[in-house]
Amino acid sequence: MYDFHTHSLLSDGCLLPSELARRYEEKGYKAIAITDHVDISNIKRVVCEIETFCKNWPKKRIKVLPGIELTHVPLEQFSKLAKYARKHGIKIIVAHGESPVEPVIKGTNKAALNSDIDILAHPGKISKEEVLLAKKKNIFLEVTARKGHRQTNSHVIKMARIYGANLILNTDSHSPENIPTPAALKQLGIKAGLSPKELAIIYRNLQKIFLNT
Repeated sequence: MYDFHTHSLLSDGCLLPSELARRYEEKGYKAIAITDHVDISNIKRVVCEIETFCKNWPKKRIKVLPGIELTHVPLEQFSKLAKYARKHGIKIIVAHGESPVEPVIKGTNKAALNSDIDILAHPGKISKEEVLLAKKKNIFLEVTARKGHRQTNSHVIKMARIYGANLILNTDSHSPENIPTPAALKQLGIKAGLSPKELAIIYRNLQKIFLNT
């Protein structure tokens, strides 16, 4: 079981990366990405710190991938910031999509999808054009456990099914109480509308693309 959208105190989470990893490990997860919020003001610091952490994390324990979440950035900065992160070793680039519960600027989904990202998080009422772009670029559309953001999960699933885009199930965790057991996370995905077969496909895709297994 994997979660590729989590936050530590490197941004607005409340746990050190080491405790975040340990809590996921204790719950039975095999791999996570730590994807703290960045914009142009803090990307250099966060990329450096999460890279240092991941390089020094014990290899025989839960796998921890270095990530970021590009959050509320001006549309014209997405490509530049994604390129910087990728150049400096970030493996999972998440973009903060047009959630129904935050004032995300219109056009964020499209700008993010046109840059070098891996996951479009909580994309809200994503359009046909955006879903087709995600499919073309092999970008995952997120089904989220996060309260508020998850209001549009069923729409995201429906659109991905119709147009053939890849889905991913994540928690967007910020604190210990946001970390469900793997079984509970799967159940949330099923409640949102994913089938057991779709969940199996999601995890197979993640293994192949991000974990090389």
